[in-house]
Amino acid sequence: MVVNVAVAQVRAEKGDYAANLRSIGDVFEQLMDEGISADVLVFPETAMSGYFLEGGVVEVAKTADELLSDLQREYTQRCKANAPELDVVVGFYEVLDGKHYNSCLYCTLGPSPKLLHVHRKVFLPTYGVFDEERFVSRGVRIDAFQTRFGKAAILICEDAWHSLCGTIAALKGAQIIYIVSAAPGRGFRGPEVDSVRWWRNVVTSIAGEHNGFVVYAGLTGFEGGKGLTGASMIASPSGELIAEA
Repeated sequence: MVVNVAVAQVRAEKGDYAANLRSIGDVFEQLMDEGISADVLVFPETAMSGYFLEGGVVEVAKTADELLSDLQREYTQRCKANAPELDVVVGFYEVLDGKHYNSCLYCTLGPSPKLLHVHRKVFLPTYGVFDEERFVSRGVRIDAFQTRFGKAAILICEDAWHSLCGTIAALKGAQIIYIVSAAPGRGFRGPEVDSVRWWRNVVTSIAGEHNGFVVYAGLTGFEGGKGLTGASMIASPSGELIAEA
């Protein structure tokens, strides 16, 4: 089966959920206007709010069902009667049972919208410019889940740097792993940012080790003086890059 995956390398408006929802709607519209036949559309980590929110997480956090409803409304309003089924992967800050998480959902939009999976970030970085565990709770599971296109799994940024996560996803049957990230650039000693090269190694290594596709979607723009590198890419089961922004 051939699956057409589109990666939306976007910049988030920090702390503005409504503006970011409109931006996602712009991408829906762009796909339709340009005749891009995507089966799955992937947005980065915290695409609904921006990443470096600290205590502001509580102000923008949504339930997964709320986000699904908002995405479905935006999709049908933008694409109207021409809206076919579209699977969407998008990162957001989630509120669940009084706790907050750095999460990513996988849903199907269109005639029969449905929420298929929510991954909650397991490894929360607390080094350098990162201090996530002060503001969000840890996820506790990595799962593979069934989609229209086979089994998939989601990892969020730091998760992918721990080889155990990709291994668990593969052992649970994931044929494609979606990695969403809001990684700031680090290391500017050469013509290419060091952290972009590091991510390329992580993505291709996971793909090659587990003989599956890996799709990496990176947030871009600046937040609090920190430049987010984007650098989205897709790797084949042989560990080779087949697309790179």
